[in-house]
Amino acid sequence: MLTIRAAQQSDQEAVWAIIEPVIRAGDTYMYSPDTSKEKMLALWFDAEKYTYVAEKEGRLAGTFFLKANQPDLGSHVVNAGYMVHPAYRGRGIAEQLCRFSLEEARRLGFKAMQFNCVISTNTVAVRLWQKCGFDIVGTLPKAFQHKELGFTDAYVMYQWLE
Repeated sequence: MLTIRAAQQSDQEAVWAIIEPVIRAGDTYMYSPDTSKEKMLALWFDAEKYTYVAEKEGRLAGTFFLKANQPDLGSHVVNAGYMVHPAYRGRGIAEQLCRFSLEEARRLGFKAMQFNCVISTNTVAVRLWQKCGFDIVGTLPKAFQHKELGFTDAYVMYQWLE
């Protein structure tokens, strides 16, 4: 069973164990593969974010954050970022995190969710977000410098929550 809860400062080491292999791969997130642990944890646990972790089998299997996508007049739209530890991929955890985050975003008063940069070559994520109700509303040509493929497109994905 997966338990999703608000992250605590004491979770940082376990969250880093999730984040590090994801960013080092250089194929799904804008963060440089060389980004330091300190910088990533500061970003992931930023005070303006709601950060969560998912526990399975007594270990942290995934994490995500929610934050207002824009200030002020755009603050009703939430942005999110998700990561699953490589050892737990293929078990439906990312879908559970997404569905939980959609409910949590509604509970927090957000009216829509937007993913600003879903890498087009990350077809597993694109299909999953579509399964969870997101539409591709824009393509950003060559917006991502894929570690192996070079410049690739990225998608803006969106879902109205009401």
